[in-house]
Amino acid sequence: MLKWLWLSLLVLVLDQLTKNMATHYLELHDPVAVFPGFNLMLAYNTGAAFSLLHDAGGWQRWFFTILASVVSVGIVWWMWRLESSERWLAIALALILGGAVGNLWDRILLGHVVDFVQLYYQRWTYPAFNVADSAITAGAVMLIIDSLFFKRESRTES
Repeated sequence: MLKWLWLSLLVLVLDQLTKNMATHYLELHDPVAVFPGFNLMLAYNTGAAFSLLHDAGGWQRWFFTILASVVSVGIVWWMWRLESSERWLAIALALILGGAVGNLWDRILLGHVVDFVQLYYQRWTYPAFNVADSAITAGAVMLIIDSLFFKRESRTES
């Protein structure tokens, strides 16, 4: 099911294009209203999801770089082992892989992840995110749906 790697590449390209546009057109931490509840706002995240460990002193950059690299290799290996009938799972993994590599690219080259989408309601604000994060989230939801609703015959090694 490695044929779905084109989807990972598409996510990576869209992620990097939108991050480059955000970096070029937006000012750091200066929200631009698109419509109520949605801003474009440039932010740099040195941590993980929700800025976890963002102030850890720098070691987290390499920790998350290594973690994302290992996870990406694991996902490719998992995809390689899938049966042709496991299309839903392959798409989920391809989305996660594309998002992981998109954020990994930022960490390696920039030392932080570029975020630019901000959702809010009145005084509540969701942490800024990007296309890669959205792909990872969509893929994770698909994995949950797969594990709950799709049955597979267990593979036994002889």
